Amino acid sequence: MGCVSAVPVPQPRAARAAAPTGGRRSLATALLLGALGATVVLLSAGQIWAEGTASVVGGSVPVKADGSAVTGVPTALAIVGLAALFAVFAVRRTGRTLVAALLALSGAGAALAAVLGASDSAALDSEAARISGDTAAAVAGLTHTVWPYVTAAGAVLILLAGLFALRFGQNWPAMGGRYERSGTPRAGRKAPATDPDRPEDLWKALDRGEDPTRGE
Repeated sequence: MGCVSAVPVPQPRAARAAAPTGGRRSLATALLLGALGATVVLLSAGQIWAEGTASVVGGSVPVKADGSAVTGVPTALAIVGLAALFAVFAVRRTGRTLVAALLALSGAGAALAAVLGASDSAALDSEAARISGDTAAAVAGLTHTVWPYVTAAGAVLILLAGLFALRFGQNWPAMGGRYERSGTPRAGRKAPATDPDRPEDLWKALDRGEDPTRGE
């Protein structure tokens, strides 16, 4: 007669794993989009956005302006968006929605500022006036590079990260969500009984933050 094992056969947990898997995927996507977008904005804002020439005595000299000289808005909003991206994990419910909205708005604002800066000539005019010593001097032969649009593309990635957070953020984990500040398990969830003779129960109790020797 064959032996019958008393150890229960583990059952599949497809139903329980479906939602967390989707949450992890959207979380990873939002983190990738936000981090990549902020990096693109911060790097491209330091590149040359506009070029031209300024007339001086005896000829002309080239003048250039990088993104930070044209407008500092994309850089500032990228930093705000990056902070909001990680702040999403520190809040829950309504707070998470508000932070996600801030993340999306940061991306939208940075994209708009970059597109508007692509046709701005004020920074070059200021540089031309400084070089020539004539406050009324204006730059000639104005051209713009592709970097403002690269900045806008990076800002759109931040916007998408915010939209992902608004749509799926309520399913993402929060920092400190497992334990309260006191270090005890969250109220409302009854801890299973611990059998001191079963090592696996002792490990599970320790993992829950309980003292398995209490009450003995």
